[in-house]
Amino acid sequence: MTRVAAVIPTLNEADTIAGTIAALPRSVVDEIIVADSSSSDGTAAIARATGARVVTLAERGYGRACAAGAAAAGEGCGIILFLDGDGADRADLADELVAPIRAGTHDFVIGSRVRGKREPGSMCWHQVLAGRLAGWLMSWLYAVRYTDMCAFRAISREALARLDMRETTYGWNIEMQMKAARAGLRILELPVPYRCRAGGSSKVAGTLGGSIRAGWRIVLTIARIALAGAERG
Repeated sequence: MTRVAAVIPTLNEADTIAGTIAALPRSVVDEIIVADSSSSDGTAAIARATGARVVTLAERGYGRACAAGAAAAGEGCGIILFLDGDGADRADLADELVAPIRAGTHDFVIGSRVRGKREPGSMCWHQVLAGRLAGWLMSWLYAVRYTDMCAFRAISREALARLDMRETTYGWNIEMQMKAARAGLRILELPVPYRCRAGGSSKVAGTLGGSIRAGWRIVLTIARIALAGAERG
């Protein structure tokens, strides 16, 4: 059976990382990698104590952490599962995302919080709107329908390598989705339940500045990938 590595990018998630790691079913996930952007609250030590392997990054960046975690996965791991470390993603449902890839029917499986059952307050209105707008744009560009840019996703390692990911910050998720569509990967979007974060504070939705920075980076990434595709065409 294809081995699975779970990659969890973190920055100051000491309150939630142990619960996130513990919730991952070890019958599904063979290796847990926490890609920590030099947290100052002991996140890395807690992750190690809970059974994860920690990759420490000196330079911050969500995409940079995801890429480093994926690169650190053992050679035998053929599927990479990504999720956030704040406890909002349902780590216990990892098999729902991994199973279609293991079965050989899909290359990329992404959770949709918008289509799933959400706890009140777990998503801001602008997050829902952004996912809808990005999904509409990608449907127009690539005839692939997305409704969300959820961090909870799984992809075959071979497919991830083919995408040649470049984004180092908040545009990582949308870059993966756009490149997956453009590459003709077999994509499946599944409704997933979503909770309020279990502790700590959000680096993106929790502040106006964070939301603006993330939104601007996502817009730039969409433009870059779309223009690159147009030039190739």
